[in-house]
Amino acid sequence: MFALIDCNNFYASCERVFQPQYEGKAVVILSNNDGCVIARSNEAKALGIPMGAPAFKFRKEFKKHNIKVFSSNYPLYGDMSHRVMKILENYTPNVEIYSIDEAFLKFEGFEYFDLRETGLKMRKQVRQWTGIPVSVGIAPSKALAKIANKIAKKFANQTDGVYCIDSDEKRLKALKWTPISDIWGVGMRHSKRLEALGIKTALDFVNLPDGWVKKHMSILGLRLKRDLEGMPSIQLEEATPAKKSIATTRSFKNMLTKFIDLEERITTYTLLGAEKLRKQRSCASAIYVFVRSNPFQTATEQYRNGCTVTLPYATDSSLILNQYALKGLRSIFKSGIEYKKAGILLLGLSPSTSRQMSLFEKNTARHTALMQAMDKIHRRFGPHRMKLASQDLKQTWKMRRDHLSNRFTTEIKEVIKVK
Repeated sequence: MFALIDCNNFYASCERVFQPQYEGKAVVILSNNDGCVIARSNEAKALGIPMGAPAFKFRKEFKKHNIKVFSSNYPLYGDMSHRVMKILENYTPNVEIYSIDEAFLKFEGFEYFDLRETGLKMRKQVRQWTGIPVSVGIAPSKALAKIANKIAKKFANQTDGVYCIDSDEKRLKALKWTPISDIWGVGMRHSKRLEALGIKTALDFVNLPDGWVKKHMSILGLRLKRDLEGMPSIQLEEATPAKKSIATTRSFKNMLTKFIDLEERITTYTLLGAEKLRKQRSCASAIYVFVRSNPFQTATEQYRNGCTVTLPYATDSSLILNQYALKGLRSIFKSGIEYKKAGILLLGLSPSTSRQMSLFEKNTARHTALMQAMDKIHRRFGPHRMKLASQDLKQTWKMRRDHLSNRFTTEIKEVIKVK
């Protein structure tokens, strides 16, 4: 049996743990630079605040309905997520952390256990130890566990936040209840195509012939169908601590029009990405650079572009990566545009201990020692202490966070004080 544990309104719940006065009140969390809504409490959803709503367009709504607004506090959310996951690991060694607020658990050898009681115990312990409310869905497969979790969350009063699909009758009832667009793994393109063919529910999908599913949705679609039939075909994924790509993107506080200003920003983003790269002991073999104007200012000329630059050899050197990042920027820069956002994406990552060398590779051994020294200085004295000449030596970039709460669990100066 599989279980999916999902933290309810996770970002909002993290804020409420340390500020319980907002329990039962509408709460929204904004993205980087307080750009748009990325999380909402149930109360905010009920007021009609959509996901992705631009904050500047909904300021009047926030004020009118007395909605509490928070800037995203990722150190807090990451630490609270870690605490929740460590509790779940006490129940079974087979844990797949699916996202910051979700985890799959596989229960092997639990045939004589009451898994619903186990789910209730998990839910109570996570709530008691962290303050985070969770929903638990239990079923014979991962796809069914996803549906069971939705039922547990949707009908929390009837299920006590835990729902177990442990019979074929419950499975068929759950499939009939689930719209095709809500099936885990069925994207927008496939859901529209299936709806056009009269496939409205998960049960309709399961009743399709295997051959049709394999032909039109590949082997992955067939595995999903098997999962929904109660035959586990999608297994837990093994932990992959190293990321497959590293992105650093930001929106600007003010519009930028000059190449030299964009050059400074791209350099800063590349250096930040390179530090993350070295932290996970990887090298990149390509870098993607992009720029774009403000899509909300329709009166100005709209422009967005990006390019991928392949490096001659994989590297983790900030100097080499920045050299090619600026080469990419020059190829896509267009004068006369008011730029609002830019970023870089490091691609083709491989372990730094086993990277493919080039016959004509320059000797960058000195870069390794220099990067290690820079990283050590930044760890000890804070970021942005050392910069390249192409960066603004007087500017330290900070995200706009007008509604940021304290880092209650990761910063000693910001912990709650009890008088």
